[in-house]
Amino acid sequence: MMRYILQRLLYGLILMLGVVVLNFFLIHAAPGDAAEVIAGEMGGTTEEMMAQIRAHYGLDQPILIQLWIYLKQIAMGDLGTSYHFNRPVTELILQRLGPTIMLALSAQLIAMLLGVVLGVLSSRKPQGFLSGFVSVFSTVGYAAPVFWTGLMLVILFAVWIPLFPVEGYVSARFRGTGLAYALNVAWHLVLPATTLGILFLAQYARLSRTAMIEVLGADYIRTARAKGLGEGKVTFNHALRNAVLPILTIAGLQFGNLISGALLVETVFNWPGMGRLAFDSVLRRDYPTLLGVLFFASAVVVLANLLTDLSYRFADPRIRTGGR
Repeated sequence: MMRYILQRLLYGLILMLGVVVLNFFLIHAAPGDAAEVIAGEMGGTTEEMMAQIRAHYGLDQPILIQLWIYLKQIAMGDLGTSYHFNRPVTELILQRLGPTIMLALSAQLIAMLLGVVLGVLSSRKPQGFLSGFVSVFSTVGYAAPVFWTGLMLVILFAVWIPLFPVEGYVSARFRGTGLAYALNVAWHLVLPATTLGILFLAQYARLSRTAMIEVLGADYIRTARAKGLGEGKVTFNHALRNAVLPILTIAGLQFGNLISGALLVETVFNWPGMGRLAFDSVLRRDYPTLLGVLFFASAVVVLANLLTDLSYRFADPRIRTGGR
């Protein structure tokens, strides 16, 4: 197992190197000049000031030299300094990391619990009303753009039925601490987490429904029923355990997509996370900050894939490292 983990970590590092190089070239090939944006924020765009800014941030160097310097910084654990905030990028990411992780985990929890429950219940009667509802809901939920879903929830639960706030992390005038503070954050989290979770809830519901229908038709399920086991025990103890592998696969792969999908959700709800930081960095041509956010998101995807593979080996003892 340790050999397998080390091998996957090595592959992950090689993949991360390729992602970093590709992101660097793509961002620097985009239209716009970071030096002009910085000079404009300083109140002037003279040629002398532009030259000083380019020399200060290394923008006057050839692109390959800039890439080499950036790779050396990353190897030493330094993601650079933000052009706009004039602070270390690592510090900015850590400051925004908590809200993003909270949003992603909440959306993942909503999607997995409700999706699996709906899929399991609908699989017991594949031709029933609930099964048809899950199929239609899965198609609509997956096809609807996440920003459109967010706007619809805002109209429904903030305008027509004013139950939840539409933006921010906590209320502007709130000064509480402890449990009161946590409840206020949770109140603001409901709409963003639900918006992000609906997209993946549809996938979990459809996937678990399909997997459960296939497993419930297996011979060992008929044997379990013939022994007199209750339907609930057959469904959850025998069928769901064997149908969980594709669900685990989606859970691991989609967590990285949750981090990247948080960009639009955080923008719609003004949620102070990494997605909002990346959006602002694009507008300000803040290359180091944007590269740092993309680097962190890529690392999360690689780590999530590794944890997914490991969870396979714990969930199914037939799977062995090295294909044995």
